[in-house]
Amino acid sequence: QVQLVESGGGLVQAGGSLRLSCVASGRLFSSNTMGWYRQAPGKQRELVAEVTSGSSTNYADSVKGRLTISRDNAKNTVYLQMNSLRPEDTAVYYCNVKNWWSTGFYDYWGQGTQVTVSS
Repeated sequence: QVQLVESGGGLVQAGGSLRLSCVASGRLFSSNTMGWYRQAPGKQRELVAEVTSGSSTNYADSVKGRLTISRDNAKNTVYLQMNSLRPEDTAVYYCNVKNWWSTGFYDYWGQGTQVTVSS
């Protein structure tokens, strides 16, 4: 089992910055992916960014160049630095961990943190 606790959400004006953090406790497999998803009202949850245990990253096109994901393996923590925020970035942001094994993965989610960007 893996437990995830997010922090760092809040209200910011357009063009501002926020940094989200997510601490994972429990067992992380040697092959794992840590990431951030978001869900805006009336929309489906979507991938924002993810980083593998091998440090490969993947970003949604809409956030490339503005949001940066990073991880600290010693602290089992993943970060999302969000710059040049836009009103359309407003959503609940969820931390996610995937523990990979030979034929699949175990999926874990945080409780979510609200990010609101005012125009």
